[in-house]
Amino acid sequence: MTQKLTIYDTTLRDGTQAENFNLSVEDKLRITLKLDELGIDFVEGGWPGANPASTRYFEEIRNYDLKHTVVAAFGSTRNFNNPPEEDPNLAALLAAKTRAITIFGKSWDIHVRDALRIELADNLQIIEDSLAYLRPHVEFLFYDAEHFFDGYKANPQYALTTLEKAIAGGAQCLALCDTNGGTLPGEIAGIISEVKQHLAGLGGGQGKAAAKRGGGAGEAVLPVELGIHAHNDTECAVANSLIAVSLGITQIQGTINGIGERCGNANLTSIMPGLALKMRHYFAAAERLEKLTETSRFVSELGNLTPNKYQPYVGQAAFAHKGGIHVSAVKRNPLTYEHIAPERVGNIRRILISDQAGRSNILHKAKKFGIDLDSKDPLVSSILKKLKELETQGFQYEGAEASFELLMRQALGTRKEYFQLKGFRVLSQKVAAGNQPAEMGLEEATILLEIAGELVHAAALGNGPVNALDNALRKALKDYYPQLKAVELQDYKVRVLASEHGTGARVRVLIESRDEDSTWGTVGVSHDIIEASWQALVDSITYKLMKDERDRSAAQ
Repeated sequence: MTQKLTIYDTTLRDGTQAENFNLSVEDKLRITLKLDELGIDFVEGGWPGANPASTRYFEEIRNYDLKHTVVAAFGSTRNFNNPPEEDPNLAALLAAKTRAITIFGKSWDIHVRDALRIELADNLQIIEDSLAYLRPHVEFLFYDAEHFFDGYKANPQYALTTLEKAIAGGAQCLALCDTNGGTLPGEIAGIISEVKQHLAGLGGGQGKAAAKRGGGAGEAVLPVELGIHAHNDTECAVANSLIAVSLGITQIQGTINGIGERCGNANLTSIMPGLALKMRHYFAAAERLEKLTETSRFVSELGNLTPNKYQPYVGQAAFAHKGGIHVSAVKRNPLTYEHIAPERVGNIRRILISDQAGRSNILHKAKKFGIDLDSKDPLVSSILKKLKELETQGFQYEGAEASFELLMRQALGTRKEYFQLKGFRVLSQKVAAGNQPAEMGLEEATILLEIAGELVHAAALGNGPVNALDNALRKALKDYYPQLKAVELQDYKVRVLASEHGTGARVRVLIESRDEDSTWGTVGVSHDIIEASWQALVDSITYKLMKDERDRSAAQ
């Protein structure tokens, strides 16, 4: 492999500017942990101080021991009217207490005049002194040159001068941003070459650090690293990022699934396998690309978005073969119609006219769950058939592995039933005073269970019908399974499936639960949101009880 690269993910910040893509603080924490597991070098957590949720994220993430990922705080250069030491934006960045800080500044003279409404020289000053103020307080300091390519095309000398000021301020990497996403690959290549030539002329031979940034004989030696931050408004963000790397750029910024404002950001789930498997570059996540597909679907599920099945590398259809010559050839040699082996990115080959589709995934999950299942076992086909039936109903298990494990154990006859439902009823009443709605509805759930041969009746109030049902279920079980007190319902999501059916559409409920040492996801699907929630709740509690039994057996 050639040069070592740095992957910089901004899903939690730039990605959340996408339409219909929203993440809670808990979602952001879970995604950070998932990206750490994948081996992403930097994760941009958000803009501290912009809102309470961003501030809370930076407080909470300090409680986690990340194995590889460095969290970055993001913000802007100082307000021209504030000295650096009195600027609230810079203060919030330092208060986030991250090892990395990224700030952006204006590269395009039209933005300086019309957006900031300051003089061009004033913009140069705030770039340099903002970075210089932050430099002593942070391990990694990056500068995003916003609108750089448009700025360069409009006023090359000024755009280059902004980079010089960022270097003078102490930035370790300059990310060249195609913020409007309108630059084509040929333009990207020409401008990056010119930038490198200009920066090399600043005196790049600054010791060993600078020498490492140079290439072989005749290569320009740069005073800092360069990065690329591309947007996808011309469908060129991935191509622009790959071309930038071929020209010596070493930090690649983007988002999982290319989610982002307008048409999206550069898609890291396409860029990373391209860099590692096609261009033979090294970065930490290159060694863990088998986790790429599950990471892609995990982010979609938490963002309550339907995964794009046609997405390269990680989409469900990326290695799907439907019939005729393709299927015949792929069965003989997959290379005939696949540019890589799907397993390299954690995906699977799907022969759509064959019952072989998905078998490898079943076996992979069985191994993960500690289930001894032979590939020739008829139960594999049975599980696969059941899985396909459930998927046609709307079940998805990317964010609900606990439900999938229970499904497998049910097929094997090893799923234990800790209680049986005899019936439940949920009453919802809303009382309004005058023209003002009441502060709370009046929801009550009653439930009848059979536990260890005994009938148990319980009733409970709740903040909404699902919460009332959850409370009633826990109340009925508490004397038999006191360990359920440790279970918290951490997240609850509802997605409407086939929305053209209106209020008669099916819904999918995804629940995330946690106890003292682990988290797990469960799923339910029904035309009735309460029934779908019940399915997910029962799976959550069953999984907890099963997990505790397994842990006790392992300890003995």
